[in-house]
Amino acid sequence: MTTSRIATGLSLLGGLFIIYIGINYLIAPEATAAGFGLPAVPEGDAVAFLNLKGVRDIVSGLVILGLLATKQRFALGVAMLATSLTPFGDMATVLSWQGSTATAFGVHGFTAVLVALAGVLLIRERRVSSTESPLVAA
Repeated sequence: MTTSRIATGLSLLGGLFIIYIGINYLIAPEATAAGFGLPAVPEGDAVAFLNLKGVRDIVSGLVILGLLATKQRFALGVAMLATSLTPFGDMATVLSWQGSTATAFGVHGFTAVLVALAGVLLIRERRVSSTESPLVAA
């Protein structure tokens, strides 16, 4: 029961947080990008790419919340594991472009671990529940 609540909490917080980040990329793209950890922020017409990131972040969050709301916990677990590759990729990108190591590991790496943990817990729920023996009527 406790692991189920942890998985639900991590999923809910993760979904809401990435939607918040996405909205920030739409409202104030350059200011939001400054905290990403890269050494340079797009300027001029290149700022449009930050809006694309915002839309994708919002959609990612809506997928998580939609699966959570419809109680598709196994599918949510698979989606969370797949989604954990995004912050991992962000971490790798920041590191490969000589960005902030602290942000790469402390923000993106930590996020990847939490999202993957939620995914594993959600997938594990199904395995645990399917191995429990059903009650036999006497």
